[in-house]
Amino acid sequence: MMTMPSHSALTFKQALLAMLGISLVLMLSALDQTVIGNALPSIVAQLQGFELYAWVATGYLLASIVTIPIFGRLGDYYGRKPFVLAATVIFTLASLMCALATDMLVLVLGRALQGVGGGMLIGTAFACIPELFPDTRQRLRWQILLSALFSVVNAIGPGLGGYLTGAFGWRSVFYINPPLGAVALFFAWRYLPHYRPLQSRAIRLDWLGALLIAVALGSLQLFVEWLGQAQVWGSAVLGVVCIAAAAGLWFWERRCSEALLPAALFRSASVRLLFVLSLLAGAIMFTLLFYLPLLLQGSYGYSPQDAGLLITPLALSITLGAIVNGRIITHLRNPNLIPLAGFAVLLVACAGLSLVGLSASFNVLLGLILLAGLGLGFILMNLTVFTQTLAERQFLGIATALTQSLRLVGGLLGTAVMGVLVKLLYASHLQGAFVAAGHADALPRYIDPQVLLKASDDPVLLHLARQALAQALGSGLLLCAGLGVLALWVLYRLPPVALTRAPAPVAPDE
Repeated sequence: MMTMPSHSALTFKQALLAMLGISLVLMLSALDQTVIGNALPSIVAQLQGFELYAWVATGYLLASIVTIPIFGRLGDYYGRKPFVLAATVIFTLASLMCALATDMLVLVLGRALQGVGGGMLIGTAFACIPELFPDTRQRLRWQILLSALFSVVNAIGPGLGGYLTGAFGWRSVFYINPPLGAVALFFAWRYLPHYRPLQSRAIRLDWLGALLIAVALGSLQLFVEWLGQAQVWGSAVLGVVCIAAAAGLWFWERRCSEALLPAALFRSASVRLLFVLSLLAGAIMFTLLFYLPLLLQGSYGYSPQDAGLLITPLALSITLGAIVNGRIITHLRNPNLIPLAGFAVLLVACAGLSLVGLSASFNVLLGLILLAGLGLGFILMNLTVFTQTLAERQFLGIATALTQSLRLVGGLLGTAVMGVLVKLLYASHLQGAFVAAGHADALPRYIDPQVLLKASDDPVLLHLARQALAQALGSGLLLCAGLGVLALWVLYRLPPVALTRAPAPVAPDE
């Protein structure tokens, strides 16, 4: 058991400086989840190792998924500030490792280390808000602002990555982190208070639970990838490993006294539904962030810089959604209506991007991307706020961490499934189009979608290949729209969340 005596309220200046520190460190994590997207083609062109292409992105996500609940749980017992500081240092050093990488394996390892730091940040920084601001309305304002910032920086990532890669080379995507990390470290160290709950006994970390999570998710990702490469026996083995690890995790967490995923947290049906919604939102969001650049560059022929500029308006509409959300959410009798509208708008945008075809104008694409961002602005922050409102105080850190972690799990699975789907459908559509046009001999040259990112001397074949890629990506986007429909059904089952309960205060450790 933990007791949480009260602490004095922060002044406006103290709150502003503390939130500046938290915002800066979270900005690092949010940026590196998505900034790599538009830079990946240039990275592979220089470092080779295309077989590790997906792992540059998913290695980060997988490491974050495992570390988020670990440090969310540790923060509940030892306070959050030490982990925020340590995570900032790890993340900054890992960024330097990525910038200096000489081959793809080193880059993947650096990205995984970045994921460890990013997971520590997400698992602890978001949970600082209820401790800094016990008053419900004040807490909601800051939480919404922080969630909006996180989502906006997520959305800015692809555009910034495209610009930096085109202007300064792909290594600049990582070189921007050390100076930002130094500034974030200073503000977090200097101005973030350390509130440490009082505990009556020592905590034993659930390392077996963490290992089972890593094995289950890692084998699941490899299962999806290998299945798409027709490695049937390898995929079968990985599928068995994944099921065994998931079953072992379920049995172990029910019996472990210091479970990483405490069973009591999942007793609330509403909290379980919110976790499912986080999973669905992450799958849609990361699929859009990682595959919209491929759609715009490979199918529509935009340059990395132009594609980045087209995707960047996601940030504007997420901000607009956050502003509208913050103004009205606390005044609604049923706050669930906001994320309900968000998922409805998001699925319309996904379906529209899937169906418009290659004849779509710049303005049409821009409008659909803005619509998708508006939907995300109505969804992401509310899932965090709703979870923090419904979770018991003793599980606040792990509940917040799980909301973020499950978003990444959704992203990991969504991007992996999308990758397999695009590869299989692109090859099928390409073969059909080339054979029908009498160009079957040119098929081997275009079978890798990477060729669509380069200039071609045959505009007819290039157009056929781009149509094939657009059809493949369109099927994946329709699947995202289907996930939006599923999310609407889950939200329909969620009872209205009353945003009135303030979390219990904690004791300061100055």
